[in-house]
Amino acid sequence: MLSFLFKKQSQVENLIYVYLDTLKSTQKSFLTALEACLLNGAFCENFEYLIVQTHKFESKADDIREEVKSLMYEKALIPESRGDIMLLLDAMDIIPHLFEKVLYSIQTQKLSLPDFILSDTKELIKISLECCDLMNREVIALFKKNERMRDLLTQIDSNESHCDHIERRIITKLFDAPIDPFQKLQMKELIGLIGEISDQADRVSKRINIINIKRRV
Repeated sequence: MLSFLFKKQSQVENLIYVYLDTLKSTQKSFLTALEACLLNGAFCENFEYLIVQTHKFESKADDIREEVKSLMYEKALIPESRGDIMLLLDAMDIIPHLFEKVLYSIQTQKLSLPDFILSDTKELIKISLECCDLMNREVIALFKKNERMRDLLTQIDSNESHCDHIERRIITKLFDAPIDPFQKLQMKELIGLIGEISDQADRVSKRINIINIKRRV
């Protein structure tokens, strides 16, 4: 009986690693789309294709998440652990949806980044995606116990605060600039969406920390 349960738990763990790989592919496609069509200052002809690719990876991540949940409901994990893993997956799954929302905003509103916020926005995206990388490592560390989780938690928290600072700096520049007020609001909304990526990675990180503490009690 116990060997059966351990086998199921191993299946859940392996599926979560597949989910993290898919999340990484979604992140890579998202960054490629931004670099090609927003950060370079002009829309590119491949933008539609890159959005479709990002959506495919996001959809695959959704499928894997549902597969993990189905496996857990087949008594793969005790109810308490099952609840923690489900909440963790749901929290992580908000991030690929944010990638899509950013790209869809650029596509539907025909957005183009003003030069005076280009450098800050690049920095915001870079650090936000670093938060996602650290979050992935923290999830793996939760299962494998191969890294100091407290260090990862601290790094993500620090990066998230840095992103908040950059976000405020960009919005200040926007509202100081002599540009169309409607464009200011469009850019503010876009920057807010990008900033939400690090916020969500930080929420996931804190949830992982709680799961880890519960395991040690």
